[in-house]
Parts: sequence; structure tokens; C-alpha cells
Amino acid sequence: MARRSTKTAQPDDFEEKILDIDVVDEMQGSFLEYAYSVIYSRALPDARDGMKPVHRRIVYQMNEMGLRPERGFVKCARVVGEVMGKLHPHGDASIYDALVRMAQPFSMRLPLVDGHGNFGSLGNDDPPAAMRYTECRMADATSLMTESIDEDTVDFNPNYDGQEREPVALPAAFPNLLVNGASGIAVGMATNMPPHNLGEVIAAARHLIRHPGADLETLMRYVPGPDLPTGGRIVGLSGIKDAYESGRGSFKIRATVSVENVTARRKGLVVTELPFAVGPEKVIAKIKDLVGSKKLQGIADVKDLTDREHGLRLVIEVKNGFIPEAVLEQLYKLTPMEESFGINNVALVDGQPLTLGLKELLEVYLDHRFEVVRRRSEFRRGKKRDRLHLVEGLLVALLDIDEVIRVIRSSDNSAQAKERLIERFSLSEIQTQYILDTPLRRLTKFDRIELESERDRLNSEIEELTRILESDAELRKLVSSELAAVGKKFATDRRTVLLESAGTPVAAASLEVADDPCRVLLSSTGLLARTASGEPLPDSGGRRAKHDAIVSAVPATQRGEVGVVTSAGRLLRLSVIDLPQLPDTASAPNLSGGAQVSEFLTLEKDETVMCLTTLDESSPGLAIGTRQGVVKRVVPDYPANKEELEVIGLKEGDRIVGAAELRTGEEDLVFITSDAQLLRFQASQVRPQGRPAGGMAGVKLAAGAEVISFTAVDPAQDAVVFTAAGSSGALDPTAATSAKLTPFDQYPRKGRATGGVRCQRFLKGEDVLVLAWAGAAPARAAQKNGTPVDLPEIDPRRDGSGTPLPKPVAVLAGPAS
Repeated sequence: MARRSTKTAQPDDFEEKILDIDVVDEMQGSFLEYAYSVIYSRALPDARDGMKPVHRRIVYQMNEMGLRPERGFVKCARVVGEVMGKLHPHGDASIYDALVRMAQPFSMRLPLVDGHGNFGSLGNDDPPAAMRYTECRMADATSLMTESIDEDTVDFNPNYDGQEREPVALPAAFPNLLVNGASGIAVGMATNMPPHNLGEVIAAARHLIRHPGADLETLMRYVPGPDLPTGGRIVGLSGIKDAYESGRGSFKIRATVSVENVTARRKGLVVTELPFAVGPEKVIAKIKDLVGSKKLQGIADVKDLTDREHGLRLVIEVKNGFIPEAVLEQLYKLTPMEESFGINNVALVDGQPLTLGLKELLEVYLDHRFEVVRRRSEFRRGKKRDRLHLVEGLLVALLDIDEVIRVIRSSDNSAQAKERLIERFSLSEIQTQYILDTPLRRLTKFDRIELESERDRLNSEIEELTRILESDAELRKLVSSELAAVGKKFATDRRTVLLESAGTPVAAASLEVADDPCRVLLSSTGLLARTASGEPLPDSGGRRAKHDAIVSAVPATQRGEVGVVTSAGRLLRLSVIDLPQLPDTASAPNLSGGAQVSEFLTLEKDETVMCLTTLDESSPGLAIGTRQGVVKRVVPDYPANKEELEVIGLKEGDRIVGAAELRTGEEDLVFITSDAQLLRFQASQVRPQGRPAGGMAGVKLAAGAEVISFTAVDPAQDAVVFTAAGSSGALDPTAATSAKLTPFDQYPRKGRATGGVRCQRFLKGEDVLVLAWAGAAPARAAQKNGTPVDLPEIDPRRDGSGTPLPKPVAVLAGPAS
């Protein structure tokens, strides 16, 4: 089988022509053509409207499609298709990417597209949905970019195929380039401009209108620095001034972080704002990598709690024993929580890429805006003059309407009528045609009055427009007032904080909390906290706050431990560093910032905390009193390897009603019983026993009576006794019907295991004490929820009757010493 020839036959008149071209010249020419296309048609924004061609085409086409803010949303795919088919001869991906960025509030300081759907997340951790799923329309501010575009305010050029026309620049009623910034990489050059605050930029522009010779320092009083959509903190302002002066500079952005109690046991760093274009996923990934490689210490956990209601919230839990501020400095140093932003203000001015400072950027924009307003005024004046010409012609006809009708009726045709009217009334062709086209119903007396009013209004408006066009001062005044109106409507508060410096960083050597002295406090509502120092909190003596009744306070160190004695006879170890720390400004015992005991310890049902104790084996030990009248002094023997210890062997049905750590061993122990008996004896009468021992007889109880209070009182201090009586049918402490406050020295010492003396006389309907306490003055009373209660005046009678309480009392305590 013969093979068919694949050589194409040449025509008879074919003449081969081969050109020898230097490859260097060809590559140079092609590269320059490519570079020119990238610079002018893709990568760099125009300094007038602050837009690259793709952004300008999107905004213009959306305006042409009528996608106003008050209209409904349309599919983004429809907008992309219109832009690509009519104006932008590139792929749909680049158009949609630009549209998405204009809709992201974390990318644009003043978004130009109102998006509906998933338009991505900060740092592009969650990419936007496909354009067939998302919808868009113009944002409220976008109408300012295209305002008056149909009034010959800007030039138009043919599109890529010559079938459509597109604007060279948008009218731009606000300085979009400074407000929203820009970024792009061209050939041999790039631009990177940060966003600014609209109100500040407009204020600077208005000042430059009034004072064209203003210097940079004056303008920076209005625009002190960038205002990023994601907030954050700009550290160091020298680079910003360099950029505003020369067009090039850099600055550092830090995340906005606060130190909070993220759990009852731990403090944490709560990040609410991240550097521009940095997402939480990037930060989390970097932190986990550093922790895994052991380059970062002190981090317990990282959680992203960001939601639509609260916005960005990245919680970084700090391990106990580490200083959060020191950990934060390490995070700034090692993670994207601190980023640098290099400013490079490159934009197109009259078709040339230039590097511009702040003043030059404002001047280019204002020159553009002056030209837009001037052309708009000329266009409007021309339109009003044309209308005035028609109105004046119609008024001439109305003055002699009968003659006009006669001329028209006597004419053979409309052309003859037109010529005769022009000759008879000295009208122009346009006026005559307008008269002929006007229906007879418009030629009434009332319409004449309306036309005269319209003529006067048009003359006034034409005079105003002429005054603007003939006076540069009036033109500048109008532009300034329009900018002020834009600022009033769309300006928002500054989001980014400007700092001269980062302050003194916490040294890496001080990353962990020092083992400094402190105090551990327990409130009447079961809140635990620690102070910043080992000194007792002062008693303000003024207005009391909630949770200020401190039932137990012991000295400790920041990295030490204390013991917690419960009503079941257990002593539980508690790490001090886990407790929340009261602010350094605390001037009175108030545990509002504390955490519940249940956050740190697991208690049995009906088990309560009696007191706190140090684990110092050189102390005189604990004093414990039980419901059945047993007293015990515990030998301070607390093995370090045990988290739970038994401090008393309780009999069946018995439980601890009070416990206190002895400071000197010379204290008096006080029992108060339900039948209003008080027994006071010296602690030295009680022999110290080992932890498993069951104690010894403390107070002799009458039949049916039980101990309701046991405390240790220093006889050298000013002390008081509080008792509250009620009915045996209601043993709730808050059901007291009368109460009494008596000086402690009114009660004599008695021997251990005796019945004591009467401490309150019952009134009618009372037969039992429901609440009692003895301790150092001044006594503090509180309700169950910690709300303070005022106590009655001191009654010197030890066995007198009580007086009514203004509010129910649930607990008593002394000073937080």
C-alpha cells in the first residue's frame, strides 16, 4: 500500500521570505511590551481613583447593571461574566478574586462590594465559595465612586475589541487609594499601600484645599498613620513618617492581646485583633510548631473561639507558674502575632508610575476631583441652558397662544408651520419644534405659572454654576463641602492603635512566676484567690463590696501549697499558683475576681470547706471543733507525697463545724451551742494529737443541743461575739428573728468540757440559736450570695436579748488578716 505524502503543495505564486532577526532585540522588545502591559493594565493602581483596571471595570459594570445597594443581590458569576465579556479580556478567576477582595471587611477599610455568602476568612484560612454560590451588589460607598459618571466627568476609551467604552478613571468622591490601600507586583516595580481612616484622610484633604502649601507635619496631625481593617497596634512611627515623606517606609503591626482569667485555674492571652492579612489558623499552626519543637514554653493550649457574634477571639492558655506578659513577648518575637508592613506608594500619575508621599497622593486626588466637579458643573450648566432655551420659547408662545394656534392651523404642513412660527416670533428651530411637540393640555394658565417659576429657578442655578466655574475659590469650597458630607456619612472610629514604641519587654529569664510571698483568701461564698503580696489586705472601713467577707486567710508563696480543711475531717492540698490573683489595685478584701472551690477540689455531697491552713510543720497546728462538742489540736504532720490527709477521726453522725490554724498557741477556743451557751477556754488546755486521733471533750452539751460555731480568738485583739436566735422549726441561719453583737471580753474563761455561760436570752417564739460566731473585730456579715449586711450596734450585755436584723444573714467573718 502506497504511503500518502504529507507535504503541503505550495501555490504557484508563493514566494518564500525569511527575515533574520537578532534574538536579543526580539526578546528585549517583547519583554518591554509585556512589562508595559503589566504595569499599565494590571498591577498598578491609578492615583486618581485608587483602582487597578480590573477593580474599576467591576465597579463600573455593576453600576451599568443597576446593582444599587437598595436593589437585590445577583450571582457573582453574572457580574464576572459581564465584566469578562465586555471589558476585561482575561480569565474569570482574576476577576472573581478582585471582586471577593472588595467585599471582605478585613481586607478593605471601606468595602466596595456588598457580598452575600462565603467570601473567605481572615488570612484566607477558609477560601471563598465559588462564584456560582455567592451573590453581590454595590456597597453604600461604591455609589460615590461612580457618582456623576454619566455627566461627562471623566474620559472614556474603547474596550479591548472596540465595541464598548470604559472610563479611564472613576469620578471617586473619596480618596479611595489612601482609604483602602493597594498591593500589586508589576515588572521591575511593585506597590504596597496600607489602608487609612476615611475621616482622617478627608480631614487632611480638606486642610490641603484650604492651605495648598501645608507641610507634611501639619498633614500628619490629621493622618497620624494607617488604620487597618483588622485593627491591631502599630509599633514605631518613624517608618510611617518616612513613607509619608518619600513614599517608602515600614512599620510593625502587633496583635491586640489582653491577659484574662480564661479558666478558674489559668490565665490566658486573649487575642481580639491580628496583624493585617494574618489569620488565626496561621498563628495557631506556628504556636503548635514552636511548642512541639520546645522553642516556646509556657503554653498550655490554644483555642480559636472566633464566631460571628463576638468576632475574632483566639485564646492562648498560659501554664501556671509562667508570666503571661513574658510569654506574650515571646509570641510577638516568634509568631505572626507581630508582622512588618513595607510601604511602597507606587501609583500611576498621568500614565507614569511614580512613588508618592502623603501630600502628593492627596494633591493628585484633589486635582482629579477639581477636574471632575468642574466638568460636572459645565455639563449641568449646559443641560440647564438647553432647558431654559426651551422654556423661554414656550413662554413666548403662551403670551400669544391664539396667534400661535392660528399660524399652525393656517399652515399647509408642519414644515410650513415651523417656518412661519420662526419668522413670526423670532424663535430658534429647537424652540419651534418643542412648541409643535407640546400637547395643548400643557398650554394652560397654570402651566404658564409653572414655566415662569422653572425659568427663574434655572436662571438661579445657571448663575450658581457659572460662579463655581469662574471662581477657583468657589470650586475648592464645593469640593471641600462634598468631602465633608462623605466623611460625615461614612467615617468610622479609628481601629488601629498607634504606639511610639513597644515599651520595655519582659526579659526571657523572668518567664516563670517568682516564688514571692502572697496570701490565699477564702470568701464566705466559697471563692478562692491569692494576693500579689504577703501583706494582709487593708480594711478600707468604707463602703463594702460583694464577696468581701473573708472567712479564712493564710500566708503562702506564689509557687507553694496550702491546705483546705473540710467538714468531713479531710485536709486537701491546693496549689497556690492555680488560684486567680487579685488585682494590685485591690485596697480592701474583695474576692469578686476569685474562683469557686469546686473548680480546684472535688468535695463529697454536703461536704463544705471550713478553713485554709499553711502546711508549715513548725506552726502550733490546727484547732478543730465538731458538732458533738469534740475539740482537737492537730499535730502539723503533713507528708508531701499525699494530696489528701485525715485530720480527725470523726464519730458516726459527727462533723466539723469550725476549724482554724493557730498562730501562737495562746489563742482562746470558743464553742457556741444551739441552746445559747458559750464556752471559752485556752488552747493550751488541749493536748496536740496525731492526725488519726478523734480529739477530746470540748464543751458539755445539754440534751438536744449541738455546737453551731467553733472559732479560735486571740485574746490580745479586740474581738466580738455575734449570735442570732430563731425558732427550732427553722434552723436555716437566714431565718433568724433577732441578733446581738457583744464584746468578747464580756465572756469569762471556763474549763474545758464544761457548759460555759449564756450568750443570748431568747424572746417570745425563739428557742434556739441559728447562727453564731466569735472573732476579731470588726465583724463582717453577708448574705448567701455575698452581699454585705450591716450588723446591729454592740450590746454590752452578754446574756441580753437580740434586736431585729435589717436583712437575712448567712455568714460572719472577721478582718482578712
